[in-house]
Amino acid sequence: MAGKLTHFDGGGQAHMVDVSDKAVTSRIAVAECHVRMQPATLALVTTGDARKGDVLGVARLAGIMGAKRTAELIPLCHPLPVTKVTVDLTPDDALPGVRISATVKTTGQTGVEMEALTAASTAALTVYDMLKAAEKSMEIGGLRVF
Repeated sequence: MAGKLTHFDGGGQAHMVDVSDKAVTSRIAVAECHVRMQPATLALVTTGDARKGDVLGVARLAGIMGAKRTAELIPLCHPLPVTKVTVDLTPDDALPGVRISATVKTTGQTGVEMEALTAASTAALTVYDMLKAAEKSMEIGGLRVF
């Protein structure tokens, strides 16, 4: 591992990193993941026939909400003034499933990678929740920042 872990003090205790001396800069992060499902389940999404309603619309809102609440979920994550969150959900017959991309922006002293990851994963969890009555074997995967 290159470098020192900044979330631990000399005694090995976890603490929040002090970013007060860092310059305020424009920050952006993009995360992606996917939800793999059977073609028949994907058809419920694309035709709008899912029993719980608009899967993609609700998952998009959940992803946005997840980005905004990241500091409440991740113990040492700084609360940030998120300035933009975009969550794109794209049905993909070749997967088959839904591809999710989340972009988060801010102007601040630390990055928004965790917010982007939280947005993408929250959207994926919501897709699963809204379709689990139709298929419990869906798989969430590929979560990464790029």
